[in-house]
Amino acid sequence: MPIMLSLIIGAFFAILNETLLNIALTTLMGEFHVSLPTVQWMATGFMLVMGIVIPASAILLQWFSTRQLFLGTMLVFTLGTTICALAPTFPILLTGRLIQAAGTGLLMPVIFNVFLLVFPPHRRGKVMGLVGLVIMFAPAIGPTLSGIIVEYLGWRFLFICVIPFALFSVAFAYRYLVNVSEVTKPKVDVRSLVYSTIGFGSLVYGFSSAGKGEAGFLSPNVYTFIILGVIGITFFSLRQFKLKDPVMDLRVFKYPMFTHGILMFLIIMMTMFSSEIILPVFMQGPLALSAATAGLLLLPGSILNGLMSPVMGHLFDKFGPRLLMIPASIVLSGTMFMMSRLHADTEPWMIIIGYILLMLTVSAIMMPAETNGLNQLPKRLYPHGTSVMTTLQPVAGAIGVSVFISILNARQNHFLGQSKNPDDPGTISDAMVAGVELVYFIAFAISIIAVILAFLVYRAVPRDQDKQELEQPEEN
Repeated sequence: MPIMLSLIIGAFFAILNETLLNIALTTLMGEFHVSLPTVQWMATGFMLVMGIVIPASAILLQWFSTRQLFLGTMLVFTLGTTICALAPTFPILLTGRLIQAAGTGLLMPVIFNVFLLVFPPHRRGKVMGLVGLVIMFAPAIGPTLSGIIVEYLGWRFLFICVIPFALFSVAFAYRYLVNVSEVTKPKVDVRSLVYSTIGFGSLVYGFSSAGKGEAGFLSPNVYTFIILGVIGITFFSLRQFKLKDPVMDLRVFKYPMFTHGILMFLIIMMTMFSSEIILPVFMQGPLALSAATAGLLLLPGSILNGLMSPVMGHLFDKFGPRLLMIPASIVLSGTMFMMSRLHADTEPWMIIIGYILLMLTVSAIMMPAETNGLNQLPKRLYPHGTSVMTTLQPVAGAIGVSVFISILNARQNHFLGQSKNPDDPGTISDAMVAGVELVYFIAFAISIIAVILAFLVYRAVPRDQDKQELEQPEEN
């Protein structure tokens, strides 16, 4: 319990910090006299650094003890938060934000790895459900909490309020956290780290830039970095199979339930982003709701998702993945189809119900799928499995945002180009509706894949790390 509390306290405020700043971007533009593309580096840079540091987490988990790595990441996060709170200029503020991202990016792999080592497979679902509560609940309250703090205390208190809790987490972990991992200190392949940095960093930056300009994926700045990212990741992946001690052992994909969990995770991330990004735009456009109202309509679903994660984890431990994933994926598919029928006269309560159903199905699929996949890995591959899963989070986030925004914009522009009066407010509203319908129809098509995968899942049996498995993993 002390180990779990140490990790969850740190994780909550690190993840809360990811969305805490979103509301304050407009305020920061006025404070430091910077443009929107410049201030967006507070978000883009954060994802970029996470995409760079997370792939290295597997090697760090084998070089440093649990205690050293957690205290180190939390101290880095606290340092970045302090720099942000005191920043006199925007470059210094951005520097502090990037330091925060380095600490946050390494934190989740540490937590996943520790829980895999400490808790037996039959208890991991409930524990991972608690992690899911933190992962979902912290971002859910971030924008609401941020708005209150910025309005009544000022933007600097977004960071000042986090510092005491971060220091408490460090002190609590220093007192109670013990080492649970084995330090093996494998050889570090510098070339792999260079490929990883170029590959994942370029890919995240390229996709993050796609949704900012009118050209989208046709912008040279976008497709150049995406191509560079694909090349870098390809070289990185090929090199891992040649190394005795890979930075990220991609042999984890030989285990079918791990691969299954990754696919389900990516599908859920895509369907989530189709709602978290598109729904606020739709509500403030055709429905003519305020930003605050739009945020409040989405809040019940986000909170329920967090609260239900431990429950779903307990059900996973007791009944296995099929009982959760099959009905949840069917409900998810039906919800996406319902959302594809949204129009300008849609009642707000329908959006609340739709988003609640979406987030409940997410809690019933994502964390059980991840836990089931990790359960099949042998102990030696825990750091690599957690590294793969957490690396995909910022990558999937950047891809999800850019793809769905690009689809929305393309459908809108096509609709306006076919209309006789494209400047008419009603026509603009109809164009937005058409774009939202297409986005959700594509999300519905993706969710059908989740239904098929749900029928293929089975409870993963942990593999013992014995000599035979190390020599002949393909026979398992």
